[in-house]
Amino acid sequence: MSHSDNHRNKEERAFATKLLHFGAEIDEHTGASSVPIYQASTFHHHNIFEPPPYDYSRSGNPTRQALEDYIALLEGGARGFAFASGMAAISTSFLLLSAGDHVIVTEDVYGGTYRLLTSILDRLGIETTFVDMTDFEAVKAARKANTKAVYMETPSNPTLKITDIAQVTAWAKEHGLLTMLDNTFMTPYHQRPIEQGVDLVLHSATKFLGGHSDVLAGLAVTADDRLGRRLKQLQNGLGTVLGAQESWLLMRGMKTLQARMEASERSARRLAEWLEAHPAVERVYYPGLANHPRREIHEKQSRGYGAVVSFDVGSGERAKALLSRVRLPLVAVSLGAVESILSYPAMMSHAAMPKEVRAERGITDGLVRYSVGLEDINDLIEDLDAALRGS
Repeated sequence: MSHSDNHRNKEERAFATKLLHFGAEIDEHTGASSVPIYQASTFHHHNIFEPPPYDYSRSGNPTRQALEDYIALLEGGARGFAFASGMAAISTSFLLLSAGDHVIVTEDVYGGTYRLLTSILDRLGIETTFVDMTDFEAVKAARKANTKAVYMETPSNPTLKITDIAQVTAWAKEHGLLTMLDNTFMTPYHQRPIEQGVDLVLHSATKFLGGHSDVLAGLAVTADDRLGRRLKQLQNGLGTVLGAQESWLLMRGMKTLQARMEASERSARRLAEWLEAHPAVERVYYPGLANHPRREIHEKQSRGYGAVVSFDVGSGERAKALLSRVRLPLVAVSLGAVESILSYPAMMSHAAMPKEVRAERGITDGLVRYSVGLEDINDLIEDLDAALRGS
């Protein structure tokens, strides 16, 4: 059997199998059951006239390469790239653009992405228009002569708005626009944007992919080699790379992605339905709820609803009281871990967004975001009920 046949079979395997059999799961030199950590900054040239595959760890490291090939396989893309954080992946990718370019961005984008666009990239002459991407006419109306890219986040953070990925990418292709999508909430287990026509998929791998609140990392996958070469040049030139130890930790976490996502999503659905009926809760945001706006579009492009539930308790005072009373979840920034995490977007993930901008996007002072972990759901509900009731 040729190597290409082997590779094709690997592509065709079920997702759960790919998570464990991704190509570097057994070390070819020793038979070790995990990828070696190549804790090396530089590599010997055995023949100075034939440069080795690795010469310096910023440009390439075998441990990082195993991870980069792993995420490319899971997303169904051509090339993967590992970065020091989610924002390192996002900022490096935005530098595919040049001064004078314009990008259309989901309005309720992650706060760190908003900060990058409005306080750093605007200084470099890269212009942004934020639009409600649930309104396709608004997306089309935002295009200008210098528009070069469209940046999506679906479901969005923290109100879980749904963008029709295939609709936006088809339109973007007609106009020669680069499409980028932050797939952190769904992961490639639930949503594979490259199959919907997206050019570049991004992850804060700190979240569900790592899954254990112990590693900071970002990942990117390009749909084709040409874009991959451009992103490689940026990754190498900017030096925004993930270290070998973190690359190994991230691969270790990713092996259990499907099992973790399935369990957390099952609990999140229960939690969302319970919250909807709770007298202390004014509004619940979760794509799995029957009344969630554009649920049918989400179901067309995703195989599940995820593990993040946002809900509004009506005021900042009530939100802060809730955060001080819960006993089980971490009250913290971040999400996607084995332990549940309760966040307060107005003061955490979206603190970089001015209050009036947050208000326009439904990020009220009463909004909290619950990332459901692997605890028993009955214990999580009992804890949250006591906190909501003030007992």
